[in-house]
Amino acid sequence: MGKVITGGTMSLDGYIAGPGESGFDLLFEWYGNGDVEIPTASPDVPPMRLSAASAELLRADWGSVGALVVGRHLYDMTNAWGGRHPIDVPVVVLTHRRPDDRPADDENFVFVTDGIEAAVARARDLAGDKNVVVNGGQMARQALEAGLLDEVGIELVPVVLGDGKPLFAGLGVAPTRFEGPTAVVEGTGVTHLRYRVTDRQ
Repeated sequence: MGKVITGGTMSLDGYIAGPGESGFDLLFEWYGNGDVEIPTASPDVPPMRLSAASAELLRADWGSVGALVVGRHLYDMTNAWGGRHPIDVPVVVLTHRRPDDRPADDENFVFVTDGIEAAVARARDLAGDKNVVVNGGQMARQALEAGLLDEVGIELVPVVLGDGKPLFAGLGVAPTRFEGPTAVVEGTGVTHLRYRVTDRQ
């Protein structure tokens, strides 16, 4: 069985998004500041151009993923990535109500309304022996509170946003300790950090 992982691209002051869903141009600048092209499976997401170090890490990370868990907000905000997630794996969408235009699940999107435990369990079924990645923000908080997470990955970007949305906003099990970093990779304009969850609820 694979691991359950979460994480996000984060500013130096700890935000994965700035005020009013701003700052993404600064946080994700590293997606286009290198010479190594990484194609995506989404018709709406162009290929990324990463530094060699970031590209090597991203290829390994993506290759280990078997399914994703995201919230309805991200699903709607990205317009379902044009029908297929960039990583090219099934996406479990945790929502209160499935979209009207998707009356049934398919190989791209599965909708779960029974909470984070059910969403992660469904993603584990889809992932097989590979890892499940839980999106940052509210999904990450719920998964950590439920004791479901094994690892956290941070892509730390040298920018200060001043305010916004933290990775684990409103966490109800703080303080929570992590082991590591278990990996540190220096990319261009980003430092990739990996931590292991040691506190379990």
